[in-house]
Amino acid sequence: MIRTAGGRFRAAGAALAGVASGVVATAEPVAAIEQAAALTTATGELHGTLLLPAEVDHPPVVFIHPGSGPTDRDGNNPAFRGRNDSLRQLAEGLAAAGVASLRVDKRGIAGSRAAGPAREEDMALQVFVDDVAGWVAWIRADGRFGRVILAGHSEGALIVSEAARRASPDGLVLMAGMGRTMGAVLREQLAGRLPSPLAEQAEAILAGLERGELTTEVPAALGSLYRPSVQPYLVSVLRVDPVASLASSTCPALVVQGETDRQVLRADADRLTAARPGVRQVVLDGANHLFKPVGGTLVEQLPSYAKTDPAVDGRLIAAVAEFAQAAASAP
Repeated sequence: MIRTAGGRFRAAGAALAGVASGVVATAEPVAAIEQAAALTTATGELHGTLLLPAEVDHPPVVFIHPGSGPTDRDGNNPAFRGRNDSLRQLAEGLAAAGVASLRVDKRGIAGSRAAGPAREEDMALQVFVDDVAGWVAWIRADGRFGRVILAGHSEGALIVSEAARRASPDGLVLMAGMGRTMGAVLREQLAGRLPSPLAEQAEAILAGLERGELTTEVPAALGSLYRPSVQPYLVSVLRVDPVASLASSTCPALVVQGETDRQVLRADADRLTAARPGVRQVVLDGANHLFKPVGGTLVEQLPSYAKTDPAVDGRLIAAVAEFAQAAASAP
């Protein structure tokens, strides 16, 4: 069951007119309708935001899944003192291009916090996958939309890839998605950053989790990463190979990567693109993990995670809109 409420606004993405392939046809603001959405589940409601381009009949709709941790539907994470609104800006740009979107708060996060689970240790990747399937079922039952595109950012890319097996979307967009297992990524991120004894403990814990073995013996310095309550979720993620997940899907797929991304690398995008024939790749030079035009080291990029300016690169919006429109016109 879903409830909606809202009104009209002028899509902020209209300023992106003329960027890449002429996807946004006019420089004038395009009217759109914003509505709150709530999906009822067995343990409570999940919440999101619909953006509907006004006077567009049965537009394609892009379901936007946020990244890891407490990142909300707009792309903001409370770890940063400020808002970047990266996913909101993407949604507004899509509306300006005549593409609808539904961006959501994950179960247990922000507006969907009350849906649980009550304990962190009860969370697993499959829970998020099931929720995506539930949202897609509602979209298809609603009657206002055309083709359905699943889009995920960062860890959200892995989640929508897994969900594609159940939800059978008309297209899949992986934005800054991992092309290796979580174990490989964690090892790369920790390499050379821990003193020798701690590095050995971190490797022992990670290797155990890869085997499905939980532990309560976690050094305080590693608590934020490997605390016992988060280990069941890590085990569920460590079991998934992003390349195999994408290879198992059959719908058209688009991999989008920022060239200055310091969290997910170009090599990840290349691995995903090679997962199966026909996967399209778009690499945006000068764009970071949030697809904002920021370069430098990760430390130098961190301020962009807490500011709305600079805005998301218009080429991301154009690429996703073009992909969604192509899916809408496919036989």
